[in-house]
Amino acid sequence: MRKKDCFYLGKIAKKFSFKGEVLVFLDTDEPEMYEDLESMFVEFNGQLVPFFIENASIHRTKFLRVLFEDMSSEEDADRIIGCEVYLPLSMLPKLEGDKFYFHEIIGFEVQDQRLGFIGNITAVNDSNAQTLFEIEYNDIQILVPMIDEFIIKLDRENKTIHLNTPDGLVDLYIN
Repeated sequence: MRKKDCFYLGKIAKKFSFKGEVLVFLDTDEPEMYEDLESMFVEFNGQLVPFFIENASIHRTKFLRVLFEDMSSEEDADRIIGCEVYLPLSMLPKLEGDKFYFHEIIGFEVQDQRLGFIGNITAVNDSNAQTLFEIEYNDIQILVPMIDEFIIKLDRENKTIHLNTPDGLVDLYIN
């Protein structure tokens, strides 16, 4: 399995017991969706390695307490502490309407209600307090805050997102 075919689920945060159990921090709003997994991919030495789950349960809302098959000691658990955990993209729940996953809209055309075509989404930057659409227009990078009020419509079929940006925001980049 390749990383580009997966989504980031979380990180193995710490050991839970002397029997090899670990706590996986889940980067999701709905951790209970992942309580009945049979396996997950652990990034180990730069490779995604399938780890099969013997037992798992939610622990303190954002953690999944996991016992992987063939892991029965603290030493086994120590080897994977800090490793990131992934699942195949096919396991993401289908979103409808104007809800979307960040990876899903890469390459979408952006239509502004006032200005028309303003480029294509090249990335979504969520490393700051305000998540941003990164839009490329004629070799210019336009940054638009990802604010619900700006998003008019998401058209998956035509790979287009329609925005209503305030006067001056996009003009700042293209004029």
